[in-house]
Amino acid sequence: MRGITGPLAKLIAFGLVTVLASYVLLSTITNAGYGEQIAYRAEFSDVAGLVEGDEVRIAGVRVGQVTGIGLGEGTDRPVAMVDLEVSGEVPLPARVEATIRYRNLVGQRYIALTDSDGSAGETLDEGDTIPLAQTAPALDLTILFGGFRPLLQALSPADMNRLSYEIIQVFQGEGGTVQSLLSHVASLSDSLADKDAVIGSMIDNLTTVMSTVADRDQQLSDLVVSLQQFVTGLAGDREAIFDSLQTIDTLAVATSDFLADARAPLAADIQALGDLSTNLAADRELVEEFLQLAPVKIDLITRTAINGSWFNFYMCSANGTLVLPGTGGEDGFAVTVPPLESGAEGCS
Repeated sequence: MRGITGPLAKLIAFGLVTVLASYVLLSTITNAGYGEQIAYRAEFSDVAGLVEGDEVRIAGVRVGQVTGIGLGEGTDRPVAMVDLEVSGEVPLPARVEATIRYRNLVGQRYIALTDSDGSAGETLDEGDTIPLAQTAPALDLTILFGGFRPLLQALSPADMNRLSYEIIQVFQGEGGTVQSLLSHVASLSDSLADKDAVIGSMIDNLTTVMSTVADRDQQLSDLVVSLQQFVTGLAGDREAIFDSLQTIDTLAVATSDFLADARAPLAADIQALGDLSTNLAADRELVEEFLQLAPVKIDLITRTAINGSWFNFYMCSANGTLVLPGTGGEDGFAVTVPPLESGAEGCS
């Protein structure tokens, strides 16, 4: 038994050390907190780049972590709601300010908590929310480096990375690196001095442009005066313009009411017009014949009516069929009347 006890004790000790080291490593990776943690919430206008597990710091010391990110509800505009856990040993003042800052150039962020004046000893309770007025989003590097783009183009990649990091530190109030920043700016100035020919050419071109504008100062002055007169005229006629807009509004309302009243009859007319078109298409041969004969008939009728507001007609012939009831069969007996010729003048 003594021969087994020694190796077994070593194995147990090795296992405990391994488990403890793994737990410490896991806690470091996940930014897990120890001891009592108090939950808070904070509203931000922008949390781009912030993820769950990012640190919460006070004066650069880690005191908690981010536990959740989502959209806030019941607000007039979209805001991001961030859930925080802070150590219970660090009470937060009621007027605490939360700012999202960069940890490094890779893009990792953390939340910095700072005290503001006016707290008067009041602290936040568990579950309280830090309002939007007391929070600030991370510095927008796109806008920042977009403004420094002409300067950064003259630097080497290594100098640009160093300068970028120092710019972030300066703008986020994290370091006294102004002297280093100025030294890099001085180096940049030297680089620009080496390109004085290009800068001189640009200035010459700008001088040419300004000279052209100066040569046309009268036209430019006339344009400004005309624009001022136009705006003055609009201001003087604002009452008439306002009345016209009211009249247009009244006309639009009346037109809308008219169309609303005429919509049903108009729909019926369109439907009837479709039926009429269908009937005309079905009897197009008769319609064509009528249209061809109509001018001749109208001409003859016009001649007939030249003597007064009457028409004289003569019956030239007539024929038909008479059915005599009770003369055989259900329908009676049909007698056909032969055509009768009147012999009137004009009949042929």
